[in-house]
Amino acid sequence: MSEITHRKKRLSSFKLIVLGFAGVILIGALILMLPFSSTAGVVTPFHEALFTSTSAVCVTGLVVQDTGSYWSAFGQTVILLMIQIGGLGVVTVAAFFAMLSGRKISLMQRSTMQDAISAPKVGGIVRLTRFIVRGTFLIELIGMIVMLPTFCGNFGIKGIWMAAFHSISAFCNAGFDILGTAENKYPSLTGYIGEPTINIAIMLLIIVGGIGFLTWDDICTNKWHFKKYRMQSKVILVTTAILIIAPAVFFFFCDFTGLPLAERILASLFQSVTPRTAGFNTADLPTMTGSSKAIMILLMLVGGSPGSTAGGMKTTTLAVLILSAFSVCRQKDDAEVCGRRIDGSAVKNAAAVAVMYFMLFFVGGIVISTAEGLPLSTCLYETASAVGTVGLTLGITPQLGVLSQLILIVLMYLGRVGGLTLIYAAVSNKNQSGAKLPLEKITVG
Repeated sequence: MSEITHRKKRLSSFKLIVLGFAGVILIGALILMLPFSSTAGVVTPFHEALFTSTSAVCVTGLVVQDTGSYWSAFGQTVILLMIQIGGLGVVTVAAFFAMLSGRKISLMQRSTMQDAISAPKVGGIVRLTRFIVRGTFLIELIGMIVMLPTFCGNFGIKGIWMAAFHSISAFCNAGFDILGTAENKYPSLTGYIGEPTINIAIMLLIIVGGIGFLTWDDICTNKWHFKKYRMQSKVILVTTAILIIAPAVFFFFCDFTGLPLAERILASLFQSVTPRTAGFNTADLPTMTGSSKAIMILLMLVGGSPGSTAGGMKTTTLAVLILSAFSVCRQKDDAEVCGRRIDGSAVKNAAAVAVMYFMLFFVGGIVISTAEGLPLSTCLYETASAVGTVGLTLGITPQLGVLSQLILIVLMYLGRVGGLTLIYAAVSNKNQSGAKLPLEKITVG
């Protein structure tokens, strides 16, 4: 009987998370269809509203209509609200409102919250949720204040809305911008390529949002005592640092050679940070070298870290796979990190998540290339951006047909919840089979 109850609990958690995302997406799409959501006061076609809503809730940033010029202030507010819900997670937002109302959080709800934020245990989950929500609002407020002088200097009183929108969009790794006009659509942050305040603020917001809520908790609890961090936090921080520094060095020497030194450094760092998984860009992406685009595709597929605002297959997935490969080369039975053994189930989960993302990315690219008659490399860039919930584009998304847009919608949705689906199933099977737990759990999706 206890086994049946446990199985139902896991299934209920899965359904709540997946259907919760779908419900918010559908409601958002219906609202965006309303005439007062657009500046022209017209009804937006359902597939375009659905694409925008999916991109916002899945914190992707791919758009078929320029956010700044097409959507009204009301429409932009709806998009920003969906970005915030998508970044925090539907379950986290629902749990926070339940706590505000004074309702008691049941064990079933605590278990769902644990799954939603990839927490290692149910104990302390309510405290952790409060910490996540309060920390999110505080960091977004700080980001807004830092960018306020620059945006107010350029846009006057409207700069307040600009700073707030881009701070939330950056922290939630969404990549939506409202800088476009009817004459200059889809600019992202290209106008600020040499502006250090905007560049540094956006990069820090992306990184902080992408390293994961549990890593925040570790940093706040243990401060600079790195040895006291959870094994997962250590893996996340080291992997994140490598994935920022190495590509930045490559971009510095292979791209942006025509820029002054300071701008070249900023552009290289920004384009290294943003593919995981923010979607802003300060550089003209189509002019970057083929090798740089390939590196960005890999970065987009990797994405952020577990329990963060970012998507992708996760930094821990990449780390586990690389460590497992090293263990094979060294003829060891188990992969190890920080002196601890990585359980075989974590390696299997990592392999399953990686295969899923690569299959979605590759099959989606082939279908879109065939349907649209476009080069496969260009289409693979868009599908990597969609399934990694990034939002970077080579400019073809707004011109795609309805079928190709629907494929990107599916990829964005699966990219946001697909990894969770696999991990929940794996954890459930492991617990039911009585397999030995790892020394310290590493979440890979």
